Amino acid sequence: MRLYFLLPGTDGKFACGGLFAELKTVNLAQRFCNADVVTYRQREKGKLFIDDLLKEKNLNDVIFVISWGFDVAKLVTKLKSYNVVYHAHSAGYPFMLPASIPIITVSRNTMGYWGQKSPNSLIYYLPNQISDEFQNLHIERDIDVLVQTRKSSEYLIKQLIPALQKNCKVLVVDSYVEDLPGLFNRAKVYLYDSAEYWAKQRVSEGFGLQPMEAIACGCQVFSSINGGLSDYLDPGFNCYKIAGYSQEYDVQRILKVVNSPMQLSFSKDFLAEYRTENIIQRFQVIVDELNEFFDHKNQQSSNIKSLTRTRMAQLMVQKIYNKFSKKYFRG
Repeated sequence: MRLYFLLPGTDGKFACGGLFAELKTVNLAQRFCNADVVTYRQREKGKLFIDDLLKEKNLNDVIFVISWGFDVAKLVTKLKSYNVVYHAHSAGYPFMLPASIPIITVSRNTMGYWGQKSPNSLIYYLPNQISDEFQNLHIERDIDVLVQTRKSSEYLIKQLIPALQKNCKVLVVDSYVEDLPGLFNRAKVYLYDSAEYWAKQRVSEGFGLQPMEAIACGCQVFSSINGGLSDYLDPGFNCYKIAGYSQEYDVQRILKVVNSPMQLSFSKDFLAEYRTENIIQRFQVIVDELNEFFDHKNQQSSNIKSLTRTRMAQLMVQKIYNKFSKKYFRG
């Protein structure tokens, strides 16, 4: 099988954590199978374009991997006669998926969401990769507190940071960072508060790479615990919960960490799940199972009732009827 990863585009207009994570996934797939990027909103030099690709007659040995949440519904319709897999990052988009489309999730949080919403689909867990460059260099840390403005809450930007700037050295980053591992190795504390951002988007935090990358670099993390962050963050053990009751309490706790030689620590096994070797091994198993499934799908139609709104309504009516029958027609 050949994997085609569908992306709207790969230039700066589409730059975001989800794009970079998906491109990393493509690179990992290329280590053990044929895989390419296919764009569908704009043509790009040196890359395949979806409309050109679909003109080919024999695409039976192809799996299309879709991931861009807001475009998934349209792509599912466009590719309904082909082998399609949904690579799910965030959860909460307003679409349903048929059982014919397996789902690969980047977090257990997202896996649980789809396990409930699409119980008849094949579902797999493939976490995002934490590159080996994210590691503790054990160098002097000259930044007390580091924060990136993107995804940060209003509370973090307008209240907490100004309060901290009165007491310690705070670096606020509002642009692309070329050497993020180096920056994390310079910081004592990293602040991440994305719950408000994702609430406004009405979808969930898919994985939350930055807190994991900061932890890998030996940085102490104060973070929200929403969405995929709950997969690996453990307040009091490998991180601290940010926005804890009051601004004053946050400042007190952060300054205590900044000024203390004692640090939360973690074992190497903690990061092993997210490193390249483990992910490639998992990916190979998943692709092998997908090949078997699509071979079966070509011979057999789905015959398990889906959990549609109509089906749910029928089940609720049946539940009420059974309850009523037991109460009034007992004996």
